[in-house]
Amino acid sequence: MKRRINFLAALLLGSIMALNAQDKMKENVTVGRQPEQLQLTQEWDKVFPKSDKVDHRKMTFHNHFGITLAADMYTPKNARGKLAAIAVSGPFGAVKEQSSGLYAQTLAERGFLTIAFDPSFTGESGGQPRDMFSLDINTEDFQAAVDYLSNLPNVDPNRIGILGICGWGGIALNAAANDPRIKATVASTMYDMPRVGAWGYNDSGTADDRYRNKEQIAQLRTKEYATGPQQRAATNVPFDKLKGDEPAFMRQYSAYYTTKRGYHERSVNSKNGWKLQAMTGWMNNNILAHPEDLRNAVLMVHGENAHSRYMGEDTFKKLKGDNKQLVIVPGANHTDLYDQVQKIPFDRIVDFYNTYLK
Repeated sequence: MKRRINFLAALLLGSIMALNAQDKMKENVTVGRQPEQLQLTQEWDKVFPKSDKVDHRKMTFHNHFGITLAADMYTPKNARGKLAAIAVSGPFGAVKEQSSGLYAQTLAERGFLTIAFDPSFTGESGGQPRDMFSLDINTEDFQAAVDYLSNLPNVDPNRIGILGICGWGGIALNAAANDPRIKATVASTMYDMPRVGAWGYNDSGTADDRYRNKEQIAQLRTKEYATGPQQRAATNVPFDKLKGDEPAFMRQYSAYYTTKRGYHERSVNSKNGWKLQAMTGWMNNNILAHPEDLRNAVLMVHGENAHSRYMGEDTFKKLKGDNKQLVIVPGANHTDLYDQVQKIPFDRIVDFYNTYLK
């Protein structure tokens, strides 16, 4: 009897120890997933007015690189049941308080749950060093937004789309080619950032130009190793230092990023510009390496007079399937589609999402 009691005691002790180990393991997993603590501004500091048709709140999510991203969520007032959801980001160098927030709020007014997020290393999102970019990490930012939306109790995980503006239009297409969960993608006033990075505007650069840029940045990396990236890309901004003889599209950028219309203190393009070290990230990369993998629906929207129109039209030619659409907005330039609501074809965008997220 005593031996049996000792055996039962040992068995019980072993079970307790195993449970404690499991709890400890769970504890470690939880600790490993704790998000970076971000300081989020709670007051309304957008460049567009707040809508009384939607509920708004700040929130965070994380990508699989461990970077915590800051976002604004917009939900239709008195929404019931599981909703179709859309994640929005861009333009390239902007923050969620600018164009992406305007798109997200407008789409929420039309019945979608939306989030507008700051990309890694920018705005209120985490990641060091600041004001950097990466095609791989930024593509993952969109996929992480889909992870987050797919786990919300009021979102139908089979009805999730994304929307990218400017350079984030190209990144959105890249994410959609990676991730079949993304059922519908809108690319508005799209930039092909790797194409511009490698060849310049209108493909006017040469391989020698690109190599000289790489030599400059390689030397800069040696110099900045101890301090981290410091020097800014002079070709990027500040847009408020224009002399007046720049190309029209530079003046259009300035009219958005440096005036009351679109200026925001956290925006890369409103302030100091990207770190120069990041620029090689576009020089040896491509978006849509396998365009045939983007099988779900795509709507591309471009302005008739946009300097970037050629990028959107050439990218559209790569897409396969009868669920791909291209809309050219008469009379619109590139930045008109950032915030000119009378020119942004929201009715067409909403019809597209309603069709493919039904």
